[in-house]
Amino acid sequence: MGDKTKKLVLIDGNSIAYRAFFALPLLNNDKGVYTNAVYGFTQMLLKILEDEKPTHILVAFDAGKTTFRHKTFGEYKGGRQKTPPELSEQFPFIRQLLDAFQIKRYELENYEADDIIGTLASQAVEGEWDVKVFTGDKDLLQLVTPDIQVVLTRKGITEVEAYTVEQVNERYGITPLQIIDMKGLMGDPSDNIPGVPGVGEKTAIKLIKQYGSVEKVLDSIDEISGAKLKERLTENKEQALMSKELATITTEAPIELGIHDTTYEGYSTSSVFPLFKELGFQSLLDRLGGDEEILPETEKEELRFQTVTSIESDMLLNPSALVVETLAEDYHGAPIHGIGLSNESGTYFISADDAEKSDVFKKWLENEEEKKYLFDAKRAHVALHGKGIALNGIDFDIQLASYLLNPAESTDDVASVAKQFGQQNVDADESIYGKGAKKKIAEKDILAEHLSRKANAIYHLKAMLSEKLEENEQSHLFYQLELPLSIVLSKMEETGVRVKAETLKKMGAELEGQLSVLEKDIHELAGVTFNINSPKQLGEILFEKLNLPAVKKTKTGYSTSVDVLEKLEGKHEIISKILTYRQLGKLRSTYIEGLLKVVHEDTGKIHTRFNQVLAQTGRLSSIDPNLQNIPIRLEAGRKIRHAFVASNPDWKILAADYSQIELRVLAHISQDENLIEAFQKEMDVHTKTAMDVFHVNEDEVTSEMRRHAKAVNFGIVYGISDYGLSQSLGITRKEAGEFIKTYLDSFPGVQNYMSDSVAEAKQKGYVSTLLHRRRYLPEINSRNFNLRSFAERTAMNTPIQGTAADIIKKAMVDMDKRLADEGFEAKMLLSVHDELIFEVPEHEIEKLERIVCDVMENTVKLDVPLKVDVSWGNSWFEAK
Repeated sequence: MGDKTKKLVLIDGNSIAYRAFFALPLLNNDKGVYTNAVYGFTQMLLKILEDEKPTHILVAFDAGKTTFRHKTFGEYKGGRQKTPPELSEQFPFIRQLLDAFQIKRYELENYEADDIIGTLASQAVEGEWDVKVFTGDKDLLQLVTPDIQVVLTRKGITEVEAYTVEQVNERYGITPLQIIDMKGLMGDPSDNIPGVPGVGEKTAIKLIKQYGSVEKVLDSIDEISGAKLKERLTENKEQALMSKELATITTEAPIELGIHDTTYEGYSTSSVFPLFKELGFQSLLDRLGGDEEILPETEKEELRFQTVTSIESDMLLNPSALVVETLAEDYHGAPIHGIGLSNESGTYFISADDAEKSDVFKKWLENEEEKKYLFDAKRAHVALHGKGIALNGIDFDIQLASYLLNPAESTDDVASVAKQFGQQNVDADESIYGKGAKKKIAEKDILAEHLSRKANAIYHLKAMLSEKLEENEQSHLFYQLELPLSIVLSKMEETGVRVKAETLKKMGAELEGQLSVLEKDIHELAGVTFNINSPKQLGEILFEKLNLPAVKKTKTGYSTSVDVLEKLEGKHEIISKILTYRQLGKLRSTYIEGLLKVVHEDTGKIHTRFNQVLAQTGRLSSIDPNLQNIPIRLEAGRKIRHAFVASNPDWKILAADYSQIELRVLAHISQDENLIEAFQKEMDVHTKTAMDVFHVNEDEVTSEMRRHAKAVNFGIVYGISDYGLSQSLGITRKEAGEFIKTYLDSFPGVQNYMSDSVAEAKQKGYVSTLLHRRRYLPEINSRNFNLRSFAERTAMNTPIQGTAADIIKKAMVDMDKRLADEGFEAKMLLSVHDELIFEVPEHEIEKLERIVCDVMENTVKLDVPLKVDVSWGNSWFEAK
């Protein structure tokens, strides 16, 4: 096959997407979109493109629920469960992905993907074609010929097994075409093909090897031994022939494209990058390795600006737009590369040195009465503070305003905001500085014009964005919450949190010790030393030396993935030790070593950066490090918090955590009487839910009932589905669906809220939080079921999550003011999920505990009480 000049790759789109979805855990991007199937599909696609280097490629999809086979047998595929919405929502993105890769995709009414593949493959077998079919469905093995290989995915997504004619024979002892005869006799439960009842694979293969086909088996019933088998074959002749017909892939589907329409010339990163970025596939962006191709900018109007070395007071008007340029991702203590300034008197560029030497400029920056408009005021605030210069009088931030007006739009730089509002007069930062490792400061003349254009754009955008905020009733949200919060966050970033490097190193050494002991134990149990981190060596030990049952096998050996090992737990003592070894290894490399890399060498602190404009729900996130991700469910992971301590040895860490804030918000928004009663009477809400759903008294609620109630309570907040609940509880989808129905019957206010949210979104095109944060849902009226159902789920959960985010943010602003007004030495350090972390001297603990509860519980008034749990200790770990 390898000598042929044309290589055709045919991919069974539905099958690969299903495999990817069930092989990978549910993943969301920052917009709440499920992406695990798209991610797995992309991994598979990239591997195929790299390994196969096809000259022609096509991805075939099923067009709908009914096919020509339903005329033969109305119950064809009748037993299949409905596709989980978490998967069906991802198909539009898979199609977008293929378009971005410039790969032909095709579907045909009344036919399955198999039929499209079979028809195209049959066109290619003669001559110079080398054909490979990629699928997770063994039915396609019937297409194997000397010219066509069928590559089956294993249980994972990138592990595959290629079948030639010889390998089909080795696996089944029959020819590829006889697969349909085998299916005719044994049937196929996954497609609801009946076959002959009581005939399994072994019997079917034996009969086909002996007689050659279903027809010949049926003609030879008298010769077949076994009265029961004879009876079954006699009674089910028609069913066997029909089953064979159903299992046969047609090679004559009326497709409107030919093999030459599948030509593939590669893809350009510029078309793939934006989609990867939108989906949050950072590892795939890194894997492609490059920079996004920067498109040529449109012609810009001429801008008059001055480069000045001496700053005069008549240049510093009130108000002015200000640009403080720092390129470093970590802007804490980073160099400033230049200043842009624009106001009624003109537009100016000032070098960083000249600006830092000017007392006139520094006094203007520090003057609260002089109003400044910026883009990303937090960054400028921290950068100037690093030079010992205060930045006061921040009156507007076009990044924050743009984010509030539409959180789905990009706010990466001034140009991206300007474009949204019809202004093309400023370049994207990437086109001036480059990207990633190639990023560098521009020549002075180019830099001067770029910063001047940015300052000028900010100055002119302010009025437009202010007006839009007013129209949307979001001025209060902007001026009273988001803008002051940016200053609070800048102070928290500057303060940082002390991390004891020696504690982390000690934990690293302890993990190293535990890993050594585990390694020794594993080697003893194996009876030989080997490299535990080598899948090949580990596979040989487990499945050849220890004779454990092989769950997956590939061309390169045995699979030793986590899901494989988990299935083997209990079969040998070595398995649990290997799983622990892997967990501890990841903890050491990702978290211990990862945190040590971001401890600031001068301060001994971690200065995490808070992102205020990322999540569409309004939630804060953080990077370098991402504090939301420390794996606290693992005891060893939780212990990492031991290293987070107060900067003063005599001080303590105090943690204040909202209790069940999203469920309390749900009770308020939905006005459900049962939920409100639970919180007002300070009942355990999960117990109360279990009582209502299972119709039992409080003392009859079992831990299992409470666990189920808790899963559905939190599931409702995030847009529950029967599939999602079945996965989290380990029950069937049918049971999960019934549980959700019972829950909604028990909490009618919640059910009404969910339908009202969707109706409001359909009418307005967006949903809002209590504080008027908006999230636009353009797909809410889409004809595409998948897009529409995602938008409906988002309509239900965004007001809850978004209001919770607003409450926490407002508590931070109120708390910062209270600390200043009452002269506290204590400082707010971190915001993680629903929790605020402070460092506090011992003599202030009692007062701070009282104040924190007062502020956080009263920052927004709901119809149910907000409750805060406060605790303190020598470290973040002890405070929890």
